[in-house]
Amino acid sequence: MNTFDAELRSAPHPSPLPQAGEGVSHPRTDALMRRGAEFLGTQHAIMAGAMSWVSERHLVSAISNAGGFGVIACGAMTPELLDAEIAGTKKMTDKPFGVNLITMHPALSELIDVCTRHKVGHVVLAGGLPPAGSIDRIKGSGAKLLCFAPALALAKKLIRSGVDALVIEGMEAGGHIGPVSTSVLAQEMLPEIAEQLPVFIAGGIGRGELIAGYLEMGAAGVQLGTRFVCATECIAHPNFKKAFIRASARDAIASVQIDPRLPVIPVRALKNAAGELFTAKQREVAQLLDEGKIEMMEAQLQIEHYWAGALRRAVIEGDVEQGSVMAGQSVGMVSKEEPVTAIIASLLDEAEAALARR
Repeated sequence: MNTFDAELRSAPHPSPLPQAGEGVSHPRTDALMRRGAEFLGTQHAIMAGAMSWVSERHLVSAISNAGGFGVIACGAMTPELLDAEIAGTKKMTDKPFGVNLITMHPALSELIDVCTRHKVGHVVLAGGLPPAGSIDRIKGSGAKLLCFAPALALAKKLIRSGVDALVIEGMEAGGHIGPVSTSVLAQEMLPEIAEQLPVFIAGGIGRGELIAGYLEMGAAGVQLGTRFVCATECIAHPNFKKAFIRASARDAIASVQIDPRLPVIPVRALKNAAGELFTAKQREVAQLLDEGKIEMMEAQLQIEHYWAGALRRAVIEGDVEQGSVMAGQSVGMVSKEEPVTAIIASLLDEAEAALARR
């Protein structure tokens, strides 16, 4: 992890860029995004998905500076590393950004403390139901809390628990995924909950036309991850970006669970040798469980740490065969490296044109 911090500190500081779409009007899109933008405190209700090793200070600040909402991916970071990452991001932007925390992180309480000390305005909890007391602690700090809701029943439970907003993410997304598609989740859940709180839709979004559709269905905004990986400001290795540019939707496949006694959240990534390595890792962890050498929580953490390490090999070191190239199915719509401002401007232009045709 220390190497990670050192590399982030040594990465080049991107030049300030103008707001996305500056001088271009998107009245219909802005109107539909108003609720989400006001909630986030941004110009546009476009959240960035939290991608470990990718969503660090350079990309996060660039997205926020461009009028979107950058989100730091804490992942497996220690509290000390998260502290440094938040501080580094604040030096690069004075715009709102959030921090994504994994609920199963053994130091979750300390990570919440770090966010509180920095007065982080928005905290995103991912990876399951928030542990007891975490919701109250986050909201008590003055931060707004967003949680992922992969099912309507869980969404209603989270709303009763007092979360401020929800993210509905379908199986088309990259990284850890659920079993249901974004379009089905949106149809099932937006009519039921969109009036109660802001809901952001994620998974498989690569163009503005789809953003327009979800906004018309009642979404307050959207979240995109894969689309931002090949941003000029992203520190990912050139090999990692090339893999995205060359890939099609069919190349982004979900991992397979091999042992029913070891529930594994599937991970969507570009197919390569790392998939076979994950199968071997599952067998290794399952054997440790059988032998009583580890508990279930430790088993799940070992799986999570495997992905963190494999992803680092791909993102930072550029080993796109032995490392994990996590990508959503929208990867086929990533065709070149370009600035964040250009990506956001394209999405807004496409959404506005689609709404104008209605």
